[in-house]
Amino acid sequence: LQGYASEMDNPNLVHLIPSALQNKKEILFGNLPEIYEFHNRHEIENCIENPELLARCFLKRKEDLQIYEKYCQNKPRSEALWRQCGDSIFFQECQRKLDHKLSLDAYLLKPVQRITKYQLLLKEMLKCSKNSEGTAELEEALATMLDIIKSVNDSMHQIAITGYEGDVSELGKLLMQGSFNVWTDHKKGHNKVKDLARFKPMQRHLFLYAKMLLFCKKREENTDGHEKTASYSFKNSLKMSTVGITENVKGDNKKFEIWYNGREEVYIIQASSVELKNTWISEIRKVLT
Repeated sequence: LQGYASEMDNPNLVHLIPSALQNKKEILFGNLPEIYEFHNRHEIENCIENPELLARCFLKRKEDLQIYEKYCQNKPRSEALWRQCGDSIFFQECQRKLDHKLSLDAYLLKPVQRITKYQLLLKEMLKCSKNSEGTAELEEALATMLDIIKSVNDSMHQIAITGYEGDVSELGKLLMQGSFNVWTDHKKGHNKVKDLARFKPMQRHLFLYAKMLLFCKKREENTDGHEKTASYSFKNSLKMSTVGITENVKGDNKKFEIWYNGREEVYIIQASSVELKNTWISEIRKVLT
């Protein structure tokens, strides 16, 4: 923030700032200032003498840690901007002054890495504190962190949905998302389509919300010779208030069925593992009840 972000306001360097970057500071840095402020409280350091207070620290700050979700959601925009102007003289000059071996993009990745490091540290602490005081709190803190990582990860996929007419923020909480083999069977429509549908599954990425289940098709696009970015083009949706579920499908314990309008449309869904299938079924059950 000091070596790069504030240098964008330095009158001596203004002429070096590429035009693509003009007025785009908050796209490049996201809510990094907010994360910086948050960590400036040094709460974790205060636990060095009393490690049993550490878990409480995480639990108390559960809501605040959502700032990472905001940061990660902005990350694709930030990366696209960096690809456009990362090799400009302005950034080279800042890096030279700081005497950094790594360029700015390596540091912009730090918050993303940090949010995943916390759960590893909490796991390590749990190993060291079997059945001692505060173990239950540590377990709760770990569960909280895993929850935050899951919601960051889910929201990263969610922002890549394209072609959905409505507003996904109105569908309630995103509970699960993932890729499946899907077969469909429609009562309407002639038999030929029906027979074809039996054999070849479609690859679909499913998003389960409190109010709706979205079926999307994953597309990977190469962004100007760089890493692939995935997007999910919307195919169809089912209102959760009108679906039913069959937990077991003959012949394959990884399959389950979701049906619509009294089995007028049936979707046979195959998960990659039995555990995954069971997790989805229990989440869907919760919504339906």
